Amino acid sequence: MTELRHRGAKDTDPTLQQQPSEDKGSDSELKVEKDGASDGESKVDPGVPEVPAPADDTPEVLNKALSGLSSRWKNWWVRGILTLAMISFFFLIIYLGPMVLMMIVLCVQIKCFQEIITIGYSVYHSYHLPWFRTLSWYFLLCVNYFFYGETVTDSFFALVQREEPLRILSKYHRIISFALYLTGFCMFVLSLVKKHYRLQFYMFGWTHVTLLIVVTQSHLIIHNLFEGMIWFIVPISCVICNDIMAYMFGFFFGRTPLIKLSPKKTWEGFIGGLFSTIVLFSSQLSYVMAGCRYFVCPVEFNTNSNSFQVECEPSELFQLQDYALPSVLESVTGWTTVRLYPFQIHSIALSSFASIMGPFGGFFASGFKRAFKIKDFANTIPGHGGIMDRFDCQYLMATFVNVYIASFIRGPNPSKVIQQLLALRVDQQLHIFNSLKAHLTEKGLLPALQEATA
Repeated sequence: MTELRHRGAKDTDPTLQQQPSEDKGSDSELKVEKDGASDGESKVDPGVPEVPAPADDTPEVLNKALSGLSSRWKNWWVRGILTLAMISFFFLIIYLGPMVLMMIVLCVQIKCFQEIITIGYSVYHSYHLPWFRTLSWYFLLCVNYFFYGETVTDSFFALVQREEPLRILSKYHRIISFALYLTGFCMFVLSLVKKHYRLQFYMFGWTHVTLLIVVTQSHLIIHNLFEGMIWFIVPISCVICNDIMAYMFGFFFGRTPLIKLSPKKTWEGFIGGLFSTIVLFSSQLSYVMAGCRYFVCPVEFNTNSNSFQVECEPSELFQLQDYALPSVLESVTGWTTVRLYPFQIHSIALSSFASIMGPFGGFFASGFKRAFKIKDFANTIPGHGGIMDRFDCQYLMATFVNVYIASFIRGPNPSKVIQQLLALRVDQQLHIFNSLKAHLTEKGLLPALQEATA
């Protein structure tokens, strides 16, 4: 405390300077918002350094082709063309299989992390914080090593037990991960500079919150993928559909502002996206995909071929069943029953979350961008901004799908239990066998099984 008093205004963090004018800046910002101004038109908060606006990177071909249009319609066409290109790329990586999907998730994660860290570096660039960028990427490496190591141990158990180096790494995986993180922690402490203490701790927190938002969520996306590609494709497609339809309805019919954080969002767009996603899109997509084993079977690693396989007997979740209609619908449609996949019912929950709660991920990102007076996280995709601008809702969706599967879908996995049993010592296997035999005999199931076998 004595040291802080001596430093006074000299070393005060820029985010805390000019406190007396903070309320005035906030009032001005609110006034601008009430007048309907866009993000770029708001007054700059003197306590927050501005991030330089990225240059327009729209391809020259599109600029020439759309030169005669107004900026509003030019942006509409650019967004539309690039959206179709991204959807086509999405179909391509689905066709290439689960391994490519996992690699794409990793690449997206790294790019999102880079965009957020770059904003922090740009804001405080003049301070030349020692080791900030190096330590940020080192922590990303450590966290990825931990999460992907856990995934490999869980999903490739047979392969890990077969290869001695992998078995050793798996056994000591968590202590190795902790040692790596501890090394980075010590490097950060050693890099502290007296005149930048507070700012360096800000950046330390910045990096860790970014890791929490980006890396943890991408890890959950991969976990969802291993449950079956349908748990990866349907949620992502619902968010994409809601985003596109909300934009379309808002562009053509939007009149009523939805939230101040994002002035261009309207109630018409929100309701249009909600209706399109839940009623028109998710049930139809789920019906098509639920009938294909390639999408519904869990992604498992085949130790014989050393490759991923998606072959199984579909569970009841993906088998057509008859459902009785309520009397009201029966009188309207004339049908007494309707034939559906149970997954279609679950898709209603997924699409509802994508349409109602998913946009709040976008609102959160909008608030973050307004805080630093930037329009987009980057200019990677013309008309769309950065990769993080396209995936801000997806990360929130990934957490919900993982929790939903754990709560309502996932049960014990016999194949994983058997793999773990085979990795035990012989005496342990015999003990489990005798315990299981005694349990089945006590339940009266073992004699019945023996008679059936005879």
